[in-house]
Parts: sequence; C-alpha cells; structure tokens
Amino acid sequence: MKALVTGATGFIGSHLVDALLAHGVEVRCLVRRQSNRRWLSEKPVELVEGSLTAPESLPAAVQGVDIVYHVAGLVAARSEAEFMRGNRDATVNLVEAVLRHTPQLQRFVFLSSLAAVGPASSLSEPVTEETPYHPITAYGRSKRAAEEYVLSVADRIPVTVIRPPAVYGPRDAATLPFFRSVRLGFAPLIGFREKYLSLVHIRDLVRGILLAAASERAVGRVYFISSEEYYTWAQLTEAARVAIGRRRVWRLRVPHAVVMGIASVAEVAGWLTRRPPVFDFEKGLDIVQAYWICSPERACKELGYRQTVGLVEGMKEAVAWYRDHGWL
Repeated sequence: MKALVTGATGFIGSHLVDALLAHGVEVRCLVRRQSNRRWLSEKPVELVEGSLTAPESLPAAVQGVDIVYHVAGLVAARSEAEFMRGNRDATVNLVEAVLRHTPQLQRFVFLSSLAAVGPASSLSEPVTEETPYHPITAYGRSKRAAEEYVLSVADRIPVTVIRPPAVYGPRDAATLPFFRSVRLGFAPLIGFREKYLSLVHIRDLVRGILLAAASERAVGRVYFISSEEYYTWAQLTEAARVAIGRRRVWRLRVPHAVVMGIASVAEVAGWLTRRPPVFDFEKGLDIVQAYWICSPERACKELGYRQTVGLVEGMKEAVAWYRDHGWL
C-alpha cells in the first residue's frame, strides 16, 4: 500500500504519517520547497516537491499511489478569496490530478472541519452529518466549498470526508498560547454564559481517519471524528492547570464586545503589515459562539470509533511534549 499525504509537515499530517509508517504503509509526502520538514526528518518517506496551487507539480505526487490523504489547508488568510484559493481551489487541483493520473485510486480521504458546517444551536442539538451547512466564517465557507467539490466526484473516485473539531496534542502550535496562559496563572473565559465545545486529541483523530480509510462502508460518507464529551472552557482550564501543575489559575471573564474589539484591531494591524493576522474579526466571531459541538455517533456506529484519550490524559501528554521541546 502506498499513500500520498498532503500537509505532512504540519501538526495533523505529521502524526498521520507516523501512524501510516507504523502500519507498514509506504508514504509519499507532497511538500513545498520552503516547508519546514522537522517532523519528517530521518523518516522513511518519499518527498515530492510541489504545491497544490501549481497543478503542473501534482502528477508526480499522485501517480502510483493507492490512497490520498488530503490534510493540507489554509487556516489564516487576509481575504475570503485567499481562503478559497488555498482550500477550495487547491482541493480541486488535487482531485483533478487524481482523476487524470491515478485511475486505480482506492480512496481519497479529505480532512474538512466542523467550521464547514458551523456551530450548533443548543447543547441538546450537536451538529451531525445531516445538519445543513451554515458556516459563519470565510474559512468555514472555503472548507464547505472544498468538501462539496470532493463529494461531487464521489461517482468517479471513492471519497471519504472527515470533519474534526478543534484538535490538540504534541506538536500543536495553535493551542500553545492557551497552555502558556495557564502556566502564567491566568485564563480568560469568553463572555458571561457557559460555552461548550467538542475537542479531539490527535491520537484519536488519526485513529478515526485510518478507520474511515479502511472501511468500505465509509465510501461516499462524511464523519465527525471528535470527543464523545462536550467541554466547557472552565473544564479545559482546570485540566490544563492539573497537567501543568499550578496550584491556582485566575479566571477572567472577558465580555464579547471586548473580544470583538481586540479582534478588529488585530485585523487592521494584519492589513497594515500585509500578513494574515493570527487573531482577526472572524476568529473573534468563532470564539464567542456558545456551542461548537458535534456528534461522533455515526463514526462510532459505522467505523467502530471511540474516544480513547481523556481530557486530563491528553493535556498531560501535550504539556509533557511542550516541555521536552522547550515550547512551554
């Protein structure tokens, strides 16, 4: 079995590469020339230089593989058009290369996002695979567009779509500021009403991806791979406090208006510096939502997926890795 992994130099993709190698799969990685390849260093993988936005570079990546794991995606951009180029158009380019050059493909696995659908309306009604699309950000709309394109070719190649919520674990830089804040002894809580979210540890996500890729029942299907619990920010803060070993963490309630004000200023700063801001208006809109929750019930029933990493265990693993690598 030979697999192509896009996004292999990133957090999720590099863990997927490790799992594939552990299962005896021959792995090819599409990497950009300027990519940091630290997580692939000294691993028995084939590297093909190219870009999802350069269609001429893709035949060399897709030819001769049995399965494609399309993990790469753009998570920060200065405009909706930029998100569309990095997520929708890049996915179209990859799928078209597969259609032309890889007729024997056994599966195309696309890593989408809960953001492609949008938040849930209440705690009792988590998002499911049957929930109509209602993305609230440009990122979510671009992932929806990519997802819809992948599903539109399901009659020509066997496809499976995976939608994770927020992902955490070793090598993740996105959640690192949260852990650093807790280490310093304080944690902001957004708004004055409780917020709930689904979360998935990287080991559970990768296991869910592999289960879906191996299941004939998953062809043409969409799955949420997620925690089976919904967490509050207070629970996350407490688990991080325990993992880090602090005796006390001060929790500060931040009104939505303040969050959106900071987000707006950060967005303007991003435009002035011509760099995609880490925090902007739409990311502010994301974090003030009350219910970023989804149900993994379909994956549990059809794939045999279960959450195996508890919150405290997962936090401790992440913290230990951050400390070992000098990140925390």
